[in-house]
Amino acid sequence: MGALDELTSPAGDGDAVCGVPARLVAAPRDTAEAAALVTAARGLAVVIRGGATKLGWGPPPRELDLIIDTRRLAGVVEHAAGDLITVVRAGTPMAELHGLPGQQLALDAPPSATAGGTVAANASGPRRLRYGTARDLLIGITVVRPDGTITKAGGKVVKNVAGYDLGKLYTGAFGTLGLITECVFRLHPVPAASLWVRAVAPPLHAAKILAGQFAASALEVNAGPGAEPELAVLLEGTAAGVRERAAAVAELLGGEVSPEPPQWWDVPPWPADGVGVKLTGRLSQVPALVATAVGAGATVRGSAGAGVLYAGLAVDQGDAGVTADQRTVEAGRAVELLRAAAVRAGGHAVVLTAPAGVRETLDMWGPVHGLALMRRVKDQFDPGHRFAPGRFVGGI
Repeated sequence: MGALDELTSPAGDGDAVCGVPARLVAAPRDTAEAAALVTAARGLAVVIRGGATKLGWGPPPRELDLIIDTRRLAGVVEHAAGDLITVVRAGTPMAELHGLPGQQLALDAPPSATAGGTVAANASGPRRLRYGTARDLLIGITVVRPDGTITKAGGKVVKNVAGYDLGKLYTGAFGTLGLITECVFRLHPVPAASLWVRAVAPPLHAAKILAGQFAASALEVNAGPGAEPELAVLLEGTAAGVRERAAAVAELLGGEVSPEPPQWWDVPPWPADGVGVKLTGRLSQVPALVATAVGAGATVRGSAGAGVLYAGLAVDQGDAGVTADQRTVEAGRAVELLRAAAVRAGGHAVVLTAPAGVRETLDMWGPVHGLALMRRVKDQFDPGHRFAPGRFVGGI
């Protein structure tokens, strides 16, 4: 335990994951120290923490001995502007990557979110319509495997096709296969101009924008009970081109052009003590999916152009006429309704977050194809099932 004692500290009151407290906390400074830590921590259950913006997503861990905090693993290692790539440590705040000189990592994320956490969750926001997700923009990765081995995949060129693309395996794995310590991202130039078009219009009208070939960078919907649905379109490019396209979109939707996004843009639709659900489906089914979610009492936001939506359900803790059990049952019924609608739409519904008491009653991930293969991958990469135990699909 000597090496482990040197690398860790006793956990504090705030060092918990979904209500499960840790015993120890460590904050390695580089990949080598992270590898030494993971090696010394063999036999311990580990959860990785970055900016903690998504730490409450998913089920609680079955057990938790050690939280590995990546915020000291921070900083831009390299910014090769000519090659449109950057190499960053996993704990680097996304705010730093949004402010690279003349270029951008086109991943919408909270400023305090970290690069590694964004990759681990395969997070994205409104601009996924044009630029894709973390999985699309990641071209290289360094990971400390659960046995302490340092592995690298990909490289520093966009067209890298040699060998297995293990970066995609780690992306979206929620820290269950190892500790990401470094990422290589593809960058894009910062657009010269940006404008938004806002309109009160049903999601069905999103098809007009896609068919019109306006090269929208984002096409978002916002809908909720008792309110007219809205569409917002982000257009980027040269100043003259953006003005022309924005005017055409505004005329098509009967909307207005704005230099700023609406207040709801890229804001999760669930309250702090509510239930948040990610919904996916075919583009043709987005209007039906939105209608079902709103009918279930949810507020819905997300990409009407990429078929990725987020639904927020309030769990009213202050209604004296409703018992906790009744609230739990109602939340469960709403989630099942959303899940059935997503399946009909050719997609999935995943519960990202829910308050204590409700979380334990929900199948947060739902049925997922290929679960047997995913279990075999977990067994191969983490035979002891130490990393984020129970937090991923099927209790992986």
